[in-house]
Amino acid sequence: MGPLYGQEGPTPSRFARAQGRELVAADGTPLRLKGINLGNWLLPEGYMWRLQKGPQSPRQIQELVAELIGPDAARSFWRDFQDAYVTRSDIHYLKKIGIDSVRVPFDYRVLTPEEDSRVWLEAGFARLDQLIEWCRDEGLLVVLDMHAAPGGQTGRNIDNSWGHPFLFESEESEARAIAVWRRLAERYRDEAAVLGYDLLNEPIPNVPAYAPYKARLEAFYRKAVAGIREVDAHHVIFLGGANWDTDFSVFGPPFAPNLVYTFPKYWSPTDDASLRPFLDFRERYRVPLWLGETGENTDEWIDACRRLAERHGIGWCFWPYKKLVAPSCLASIAAPEGWDEIVAYAIHRTADFEANAKIRPPLVRSRAVLAAFLANIRFENCRLNDGYRKALGLRGDEAAPSPRP
Repeated sequence: MGPLYGQEGPTPSRFARAQGRELVAADGTPLRLKGINLGNWLLPEGYMWRLQKGPQSPRQIQELVAELIGPDAARSFWRDFQDAYVTRSDIHYLKKIGIDSVRVPFDYRVLTPEEDSRVWLEAGFARLDQLIEWCRDEGLLVVLDMHAAPGGQTGRNIDNSWGHPFLFESEESEARAIAVWRRLAERYRDEAAVLGYDLLNEPIPNVPAYAPYKARLEAFYRKAVAGIREVDAHHVIFLGGANWDTDFSVFGPPFAPNLVYTFPKYWSPTDDASLRPFLDFRERYRVPLWLGETGENTDEWIDACRRLAERHGIGWCFWPYKKLVAPSCLASIAAPEGWDEIVAYAIHRTADFEANAKIRPPLVRSRAVLAAFLANIRFENCRLNDGYRKALGLRGDEAAPSPRP
């Protein structure tokens, strides 16, 4: 057996790092993260748009919007959506209620077009730069999370793929995913506000046909970590297991320094037994754990889950920060007048364009509804869920200063 990298001693650094069983701040003190996921921003999900049926993945939602308002207006819509969904005001609010970190789920296509690996999209990198600047100013840490990898790591709507985890079937997709991480690492290697890189969100669903891919997961991680370390020696790297991040049996001993192992928790008991496999892994290999995704439940469950993680010294990051008409988030977006017409069309549209034309809302109507939606997603127009905030053990935001312009 090789060295247990989690057992290494402290190393002076400007950066947070893994040190034994703990994730520690630059000064070596334990870093028990209290974070929130910025889901739906750089990778929309249908349920957060109240689309109960029909479009669920980003590509499907993008097709819907283009059908409703036209391709040119749709391109403007998505730029405006990303501009408005997360702003400096959002980050300032998160800081003042006691959040110390954000996880940023992104589709790799924000950084490079699917059809051409030779092209890098500076606008996408600039958007991450802006967020990181806001977080640096407010004192928040940023975890970059590849929610949608080339080829897809899940084959479900959450990775915007083509219905199969082709990442584990394609050397080209694997190489491209590593290239994206290397590019990000080159850009942020000196940025201490970036806590680290979450390499794959929830890979390999628990589907019998996907079982052979489990043996390929750690092999992919080894290659990706090696690629990152060629250009970035400092940042923490987060690894999630198979079966939506929950199966740590795919891992051997830690194969490199500065690794943190991440797991999710949804709709399960909030008792010690529910964490036992992860706690045992931590003890066996002396590595830190991170609860990188959890939530989507009642305030009572949220409170119990948070307390469970904190009792075991595990930092957390709840999901999500913001979504449409929901109590299970920090900020709830109001549905604009006419949103039910958009949802009805999303449910009943088919591949028959002529039939769709007969049921599609009028163009002027669709544009007005989507314009109102863009206004409603802005922080100042959202309803803040006090129950959810209290369940996370966060303070109120009364009398807090406004963000600087």
